[in-house]
Amino acid sequence: MTSRQERLAAARLYLCTDARERQGDLPAFLDAVLGAGVDIVQLRQKGLEARLELAYLEVFADACRRHGALLAVNDRADVAHTIGPDVLHLGQDDLPVPAARAIVGGDLLIGRSTHAEAEVDAAIVEPGVDYFCTGPVWPTPTKPGRPAPGLDLVRYTAALRPTRPWFAIGGIDSGNLDRVLDAGADRVVVVRAITEAADPAEATARFARRLAAR
Repeated sequence: MTSRQERLAAARLYLCTDARERQGDLPAFLDAVLGAGVDIVQLRQKGLEARLELAYLEVFADACRRHGALLAVNDRADVAHTIGPDVLHLGQDDLPVPAARAIVGGDLLIGRSTHAEAEVDAAIVEPGVDYFCTGPVWPTPTKPGRPAPGLDLVRYTAALRPTRPWFAIGGIDSGNLDRVLDAGADRVVVVRAITEAADPAEATARFARRLAAR
């Protein structure tokens, strides 16, 4: 069994999804996208009560175990401590990394969101951080009101040649993926391009093929 760090290093496609309450197909959806090439999956649905979030995360965890994927918890170190995922992802306004580490321990991977050059600079060297995300590349309804630093921040990050894995995020779809890759990213976070696809497995496979070809 490869370690979490090794699986993170090999990861190219990171999916954020809600619990599919409207569609009612969460287990089948997770099997489809994880089987088609998603390497990391995060439950991201604001406003969930902790008990319900834990229940959904049990479904995510079961699918990730079967497919060998990494499971990420968004924001909440208390939930991560309870469920024992692979990853805790922290935004700029979430707990400081040392405080989160004190709660979840040293085995979990911790990721950071970055939206500006100074935040990228910090994430590259910040103790306890295992990877970071850069964006949003384009405005996205999942983060209303947040300015999009765009491809310039992707280019800035790529030019620094970080030793930690990093992902471009924000409005990335099959139509603009090549622009993101040409700017220097080789890992991406995707949301709507997979979650809203008519065939999520086919959309995932298309992303996975293009990322692998780079």
